[in-house]
Amino acid sequence: MKFLHNLTITDYQDAAIHPDDRGYYFGDGIYEVFRIYNGRLFQEDAHLVRLARSAAELRIPLPYGLPEITGLLYKLLEEDPVEEGILYMQITRGASPRGHAFPPEGTQPVLTAYCKPLPRNRDKITGGIRIVSVPDIRWLRCDIKTLNLLGNVLAKQEAVERGADEAVLHRNGTVTECSSSNIMMVKDGAVWTHPANNLILPGVTRQVVLEQARALGIPVHEQAFGLEELYKADEVFITGTTTEVTPVILIDETPIAAGQPGPVTRRLQREFQTLFM
Repeated sequence: MKFLHNLTITDYQDAAIHPDDRGYYFGDGIYEVFRIYNGRLFQEDAHLVRLARSAAELRIPLPYGLPEITGLLYKLLEEDPVEEGILYMQITRGASPRGHAFPPEGTQPVLTAYCKPLPRNRDKITGGIRIVSVPDIRWLRCDIKTLNLLGNVLAKQEAVERGADEAVLHRNGTVTECSSSNIMMVKDGAVWTHPANNLILPGVTRQVVLEQARALGIPVHEQAFGLEELYKADEVFITGTTTEVTPVILIDETPIAAGQPGPVTRRLQREFQTLFM
């Protein structure tokens, strides 16, 4: 396994990060997770555009241009080939003595990355998952893909402890997204999902699926809805880099679509898989 640190690729066990890196002190950084299909990065341009936006929102200067970053990621993948898996990368503001304010000019942002095999979870993609509702306690800039994920971590842990696969987050009953995925419901043949504002992360897979739904003539409503509406949905599914389009068959103790993946979900799954199969 290899590790990319700025312009250098080393063996993973030899990786070293400065102890004053602000990513450790403050979670002062951004990240992206790319899916790898057939040895290639999936939707790489969309991920890199989002990376650049996250960097701009946090005022972290990118250490290299996007074409150079792309080249570095493919160099890493060339030296550590993966056919089906993920590539994780992050950029922190850099190493500087601890202080809340931005460090002095000249502090060098740090890019790190690695890739690893991760098979598609075909059982859950096919059979569906159970999710539980958890209050959304995160900050108000969920649209930035930062390293600050404690709210997500606590929600996911609660889901695990309640015997579920994922946590659906809500703010006073209004559904936002899940701890590590976006959520959509189907009602009367139309797809509904929370608008891409500051309360959710604009998922790359989310956007692909919405574009495909529109192309198939499926009505799409990017509009907030509540937990009660979600319980009464005809179908529910989540979208994400590692989850693709995964049906939800139980929310809390409420079965969705009689506990079986629905026809709209199946249609969107098939359409999504045409992009890499």
